[in-house]
Amino acid sequence: MSSTRQRFVVLLIVILLCAGSGSVPYMAAAQGSQSDTEIQAILQQRIDQYKKSVGIVVGVINDQGSRVIGYGRLNQESDRKPDGDTVFEIGSVTKVFTAILLADMVERGELRLDDPISKFLPQSVKVPTRNGKEITLLDLATHTSGLPRMPNNFAPKDLNNPYADYTVEQMYAFLSNHTLTRDIGAKYEYSNYGAGLLGHILALKAGMDYETLVKTRICDPLKMNSTRIQLAPELRARLATGHDGDLKAVANWDLPTLAGAGALRSTVNDLLKFLARL
Repeated sequence: MSSTRQRFVVLLIVILLCAGSGSVPYMAAAQGSQSDTEIQAILQQRIDQYKKSVGIVVGVINDQGSRVIGYGRLNQESDRKPDGDTVFEIGSVTKVFTAILLADMVERGELRLDDPISKFLPQSVKVPTRNGKEITLLDLATHTSGLPRMPNNFAPKDLNNPYADYTVEQMYAFLSNHTLTRDIGAKYEYSNYGAGLLGHILALKAGMDYETLVKTRICDPLKMNSTRIQLAPELRARLATGHDGDLKAVANWDLPTLAGAGALRSTVNDLLKFLARL
């Protein structure tokens, strides 16, 4: 593993620890010290006794290989049990894929971690600076750009699918009119906007949309055939229903502009393939 990729493995761990679970089903990769029976008992307690979820799938990976344990149902109206091929919205774990794309493009010599983001955006976009320093790709990836969690022009028409109508023009407008309140690189602040902007920039550089970039650079080489944003009918048939804290079914979210922050859907089997290569 190269030093660049090692650096990003550490980054991925940080992102995973900081990403909130929200209403997104959780997939855990453990060290394998607990038996399948013990894990099954934990899931049964969480679902049947504590009513914390409708269905959970756990992926375990260790030196002996990987295994999958599932419990519950795909939704309240179904008797289908979730398994390693069940499709979930993976939410902010998408940011890990965005960081890997950046590392891959750096290793290929297509860009540098210290490149200013202004280098890749249209000239009409005015990127904020502070004390003579510009925001770099690495600043976006490590959430140290000084950009906020969400832009102040984020005003969804549908709160059940809040990112769906946020446009590239709005993303550019916010960036052009934003004033940084602290030095770039001075402090960590988790930023969905920054991660989405990074994914957008990488897609621009590669000359393809974000989903195609993920598929081409990550999914196809690893044979992760169930990791997508747009779901074909066969994948949609395996999609688990999301639920809120009261276990009421909620709609899926679409993130066309900020895709790099949380748009991917995947399965435990696919994510275990991904983890095995880190």
